[in-house]
Amino acid sequence: MSQGLSPAVASNAARCLVVDDEPQIRSVLARVVEAQGLSAGQAGSGAEALAYLEAHGEVPLVISDISMPGMDGLALLDEIHRRYPNTAVVMLTGVSDVTMAVACLQKGALDYISKPVMIQEVQARVTKALEKRDLMAQNRYYQQHLEREVRRQRTRIQELFLEGVQTLARALDAKDPYTRGHSQRVRDYAVRTAVLLGFTGDRLDEIRIGGELHDIGKIGTREAVLNKPGPLSDEEFRHITEHTILGESILAPLARDRPVVLHIVRSHHERMDGGGFPDGMAGDRIPIEARIVTVGDAFDAMTTQRAYRPPRPPEDAMEELRRCAGDHFDPAVVDAFLRAFPDPHSLPLHG
Repeated sequence: MSQGLSPAVASNAARCLVVDDEPQIRSVLARVVEAQGLSAGQAGSGAEALAYLEAHGEVPLVISDISMPGMDGLALLDEIHRRYPNTAVVMLTGVSDVTMAVACLQKGALDYISKPVMIQEVQARVTKALEKRDLMAQNRYYQQHLEREVRRQRTRIQELFLEGVQTLARALDAKDPYTRGHSQRVRDYAVRTAVLLGFTGDRLDEIRIGGELHDIGKIGTREAVLNKPGPLSDEEFRHITEHTILGESILAPLARDRPVVLHIVRSHHERMDGGGFPDGMAGDRIPIEARIVTVGDAFDAMTTQRAYRPPRPPEDAMEELRRCAGDHFDPAVVDAFLRAFPDPHSLPLHG
């Protein structure tokens, strides 16, 4: 252990630690620091400095010589930054060690003091280092709190966005009397089917949201086309197919953190055989979440009143799902749907 340690070493009150293998220099530096109103501890080596910090806790400032036997100042600097990242370190260097001092600055030291030390220079460097440390600590604090606030605001924006889009979905139901409640029923069909396929947590929540918003693009579909009682012309069919792309565009600005929702909205009219729209994807290229919503969407479309036809009995619609499994629908999804809703007479057909 070093000789001539200041009384502050024996207490937890030290706010600065002076590290140098020369007792006289340590003593002078400690007195200079104490004259600035800081209590000072002393250590005669890098290892002793780490032992001191471990015993007494982190201090705001360490002044350390670079050239010391055993653990030198560069190694001590590395250890202090690893263990005590909020501690400011000022290095002591001889004239011949300026290159090493620059290396210390590059590794995170806040400043260096040249030997022989001048009292006024030491005081100025100590003041500067502590001010810089405080600014860095404040910056870290504000950065952490800013990031937390940004996350909170992003979450709230997403919540408000989804509330608004769900309002649009209800407005869509009101626009088309033949599909009133369609969005909510498809959501419920999709969620219960997904549960049997092993979906939980956030993945299940994405399906819930995507199921409810899958037809949001029909906000832009002409009512004359949406409610046409007879067959659609080629132009009218192209127009109505655009609701998948339009829906994705409506949701994309604030749902880019929910790509699954966007996949559902865009791809819920794709077919397993590649004959769907808008991208003609086939098989496993179609996102599984979209395949789940596709089955619920088709079943609800078949079992509810439409402008161009009356509703089909649920038993008939279930048989149609079975018949089209493999070509139009994912067979595993159809199977899960039928297991989720085994009783055709207890379905949310008019929720």
